[in-house]
Amino acid sequence: MERLQKVIAHAGIASRRKAEELILEGKVSVNGSVVKELGVKVGASDKISVNGVPLEREQPVYFLLYKPRGVISSVSDDKGRKVVTDYFTHIEQRIYPVGRLDYDTSGALLLTNDGEFANLLMHPSSEIEKVYVAKIKGIPSKEKLKSLERGIRLEDGKTAPAKVKLMSFDKKAETAIVELIIHEGRNRQVRRMFEAIGHPVLKLKRERYGTLTLHGLNAGEAKELTPHEVKQLRVLAMKKKNK
Repeated sequence: MERLQKVIAHAGIASRRKAEELILEGKVSVNGSVVKELGVKVGASDKISVNGVPLEREQPVYFLLYKPRGVISSVSDDKGRKVVTDYFTHIEQRIYPVGRLDYDTSGALLLTNDGEFANLLMHPSSEIEKVYVAKIKGIPSKEKLKSLERGIRLEDGKTAPAKVKLMSFDKKAETAIVELIIHEGRNRQVRRMFEAIGHPVLKLKRERYGTLTLHGLNAGEAKELTPHEVKQLRVLAMKKKNK
């Protein structure tokens, strides 16, 4: 038996908080009866409807995709471009990406049909580390790298402190490879941070998401997460919330 709002969230209909609002508003029914109280638990055989539409209950699944460049982090694209779910045509469940990676950015991207899990990872209080490796134009000074560590003032506010490492540089080509570790997830954040210090990104890859790496995967390949890997991500996401 599971709480009704959790089942709705797992189905990808809404976040758990939104599911609770739907219940309190009388928009959810169980076995034909409207439920307006939180705390109701349901089993696998119970028939649930949200706004009059029967809920299709799926087993939660979790995948890590090595997203190639030139792919949209979405389930569809009105311009007909390739999307991340094109790599999962063999999967019956309706999965969707957790957050996004830019069209020109490659690397680790999670996909799931577990709405509660996705919202937990994307919540601002979650401080899951994301490790990026960027090839940038020019060779940044130590002071510029320090400014990234302290936080950069962007148009949507100052970034949180980050970890930065100059991995290599090419004086002849005037390029450098920099590792940047952040826990935020703003739109095009890494690219904007490097642009702010005068070193535009030429190529960008997310090497790690929390405890998950791309080890053993080639671009366009995916793997299903183990229960232990899912649990590790939940623990990381809840750590800040429980402080």
